[in-house]
Amino acid sequence: MRTAFLSGLILISGLALLGGCSSDSPSPVTSCDATCAENQEIAEFVVTNNCYWLPSDQNILNQNYLIYIDGKVTDTKGNEIGTFDSATGTMTLNDGTTVENIDLSTLTELTPERVEQAKEDVQSAASTQSSPSSEGSSAGGNGNDNPASSGTGTNSGTEESSSSVNANPEIGPDGFPTIESYGEPPAEYTKDILNNGQTGWSSRYWDACKGHCSQRDNVAIESEEAYAAGLTVMRNCNIHDVEVPAFTLSPDVQQYYMGYKGTDNACQAGEAGVFTCTDMAPIQVTENLSYGYVAAPGANAACGKCFHLQFNGGNHANDVKETHRALKGKHMIVLASNIGHDVENGQFDMMVPGGGVGIYNALSTQIGVPASGLGANGGGFLTECQQSLGWDNSVEAYQKCVIAKCESVFKNWPNLLRGCKWYAEWYMAADNPTYNWEEVECPQYLIDHYISSYNTTRDNNYKWRDDWSSFKKGDVLDTLHCWGPGQNPDPNGGAGCL
Repeated sequence: MRTAFLSGLILISGLALLGGCSSDSPSPVTSCDATCAENQEIAEFVVTNNCYWLPSDQNILNQNYLIYIDGKVTDTKGNEIGTFDSATGTMTLNDGTTVENIDLSTLTELTPERVEQAKEDVQSAASTQSSPSSEGSSAGGNGNDNPASSGTGTNSGTEESSSSVNANPEIGPDGFPTIESYGEPPAEYTKDILNNGQTGWSSRYWDACKGHCSQRDNVAIESEEAYAAGLTVMRNCNIHDVEVPAFTLSPDVQQYYMGYKGTDNACQAGEAGVFTCTDMAPIQVTENLSYGYVAAPGANAACGKCFHLQFNGGNHANDVKETHRALKGKHMIVLASNIGHDVENGQFDMMVPGGGVGIYNALSTQIGVPASGLGANGGGFLTECQQSLGWDNSVEAYQKCVIAKCESVFKNWPNLLRGCKWYAEWYMAADNPTYNWEEVECPQYLIDHYISSYNTTRDNNYKWRDDWSSFKKGDVLDTLHCWGPGQNPDPNGGAGCL
């Protein structure tokens, strides 16, 4: 919502005024309230980063302008047409025209997500009016009401995954569309690949740490296009499972320095740091197909890539048990959200709650259970059950033992409980099973739960926080005013922030 009118008198100087106002808005929707009218106006703005909207009715030029925190000024189509001096509050256009006394604190701050949401709202309203009795209408958008979802983040370059087909999804308790709302998965996800010649094996872990792919420097960032193609950075959450930024401005920024730093990893920072979001636990799609996340080999830059696994009934140590035979033929689509430098080629370290914390342990901090209550450090609950039941017991015996531990430890954490029981029930409590694999296009479900909704571009003006534990859903992030090289109020200074 627009917060206030521009304070003070706006003065104009220069050789000539710009031409008349042009409209970039979509066709209006009748019976539109103030919010709807604002959505119509900004729905087709081109916004590449956080900026301030100077509306046409609040300046003498009668034009909409977008003023970016680095001092750049663009029109609504994204064309750079001038600069803004934060020290004097003056906008200077390329033709020499100036507008003075602009107070950014009175303007509406826009983000790419805000514009995308406005576009979806306008399209939805228009569809409702044109087809009021139609249910399930594909009224545009990407089939996902979650603003974190881009609908374009597949490494195949397609606009939308074929597994995302519902324009009006049912939203689950985690704020995301339910797995059922994504419709039938593509047939390629369950095609037989047992003879394709590419084999590997799966270990398991859940340490709850900030993932490798949540670090800004670990995804392609040489350009905005490359950043988006790499699915941007992975979401992370605070100790209360509320999403927070993956990176912010560095705590060291000042008038003559601007830089970025990843939010602190809970594995080092404890409860003040950031954790794996629990909704990234594996989930069953059909009787024969599941989705999940993995740590991929450190030899490959795999962040954001997806892989199709078909379990072939084997075991990594060639010690095949009944559990491995029970898993044979099932399929998984996994997205690489982490990198393991101890993970070998062909191996994917499956993110499974109760699968063992491994080298690091933020899970104890997050859920208040000591490491001794999380099963074996390597192997988790199943390894502990094998130690008590023997190493060649029945599938049912291992399932019962693992499920009992899941329900005891994760009873207050529904996503972790779901993923832990999934391991026993769908994954058949198989220990280090082998599979055939291939790279595939990512399903929209995995994309939606992977992409950060804060770090949608490689830059931001979010102020550093030492402690994220008090951040609540709906809280507004503190920001700083920053500028790029050549835009420092001090002519001798470089990029910086205040």
